[in-house]
Amino acid sequence: MIYLDHNATTPLDPRVLDAMMPFLTDRFGNAASRHHSLGCDAATATETAREQVASTIGADPRESVWTSGATESDNLALQGVFGSPVYKKRHLITVATEHRAVLDTCEVLQRQGAQVTFLPVDTDGRLDLDRLVSAMTDETLLVSVMHANNETGVVHPIAEIGKRCRARGVLFHTDATQSFAKEPIDVNAMHIDLLSASAHKIHGPKGVGLLYVRRRDPRVRCQALLHGGGHERGLRSGTLNVPGIVGMGHAATLPFDTGIEALRDRLEQGLLTTLNRVQVNGGRARRLTTTTNLSFDGVDGATLMKRMPDLAVSSSSACTSALLQPSYVLGAMGCNEERTRGSVRFSLGRFNTVDEIDAAIAMVADAVTTLRQRGDDQRGVTRS
Repeated sequence: MIYLDHNATTPLDPRVLDAMMPFLTDRFGNAASRHHSLGCDAATATETAREQVASTIGADPRESVWTSGATESDNLALQGVFGSPVYKKRHLITVATEHRAVLDTCEVLQRQGAQVTFLPVDTDGRLDLDRLVSAMTDETLLVSVMHANNETGVVHPIAEIGKRCRARGVLFHTDATQSFAKEPIDVNAMHIDLLSASAHKIHGPKGVGLLYVRRRDPRVRCQALLHGGGHERGLRSGTLNVPGIVGMGHAATLPFDTGIEALRDRLEQGLLTTLNRVQVNGGRARRLTTTTNLSFDGVDGATLMKRMPDLAVSSSSACTSALLQPSYVLGAMGCNEERTRGSVRFSLGRFNTVDEIDAAIAMVADAVTTLRQRGDDQRGVTRS
């Protein structure tokens, strides 16, 4: 199989597995059991990993909280800040194209009394910064805007967003699940107060992530969601996933982009030149080097994927694909239902090759041509 669904998850890098293996076997200690050498060894390993992930985003290691993944990190960021007795403001701002982990959490908070503004995007998935500023009020507690969209790869200007939030005294959270260790991030220069990330998007293991929580200027207060033991300085109780944490730390140190952008462009241009009636969703915005989202006119994306069993791609976010609904991200960008249903996301990783890209172009072109011909036959269209 040719795997082009890296925004859903990435294969584990062998170097990451090598780093994890001792903690899956002989060095199996609990990081909270520091009264013997195995526990101390595990604790030291988790702190080393904390330093590794912190250096990726220019943070103090003490500001990184280990979680089970970005979904938990998003929940802890939004629910934790909203639930903290330190904060009295009740207004949150986010964007219509956010991941469901943010949108669903905001809807939960609405039922708890939060006022939430869901900002629109333009036809390329970009946020209007002036509209963001206009939406802020004296009651605005937090703004949550993802760094890079998981479906289109569109990158938001989080440095500018952070600057505007800081000027208004509003906390800024960014879901950096798709951009962490791929795009340059400096939490201080970008005025980021909370940041979510996950290991399995950067060729690390599943089941581990982090939440960056600023300690000073300003100090961010977060109420814990999980209780029982006071781990992670009371922010996230539970036995640490030492092998996973070691894996995330090591994955963060490895260069992610090894010519991926050239492969992405080769795939995109190959399909645009081979086929007609193809549109790039978000193509005029700055995007992740790993991602392209294409709509094939006259073709249903789900049907197209079924015709390509040897090519792994997606038609929407992995977390919503089971719902069999058109992409709400493309809908928010103003795409009509036909264009949305005809969309496919291609996302690349460090192990993809030129031969795989060329083979994928041929697979997609053949499948699209066949489906369009069948559609014409069913409608009684005469082809010249």
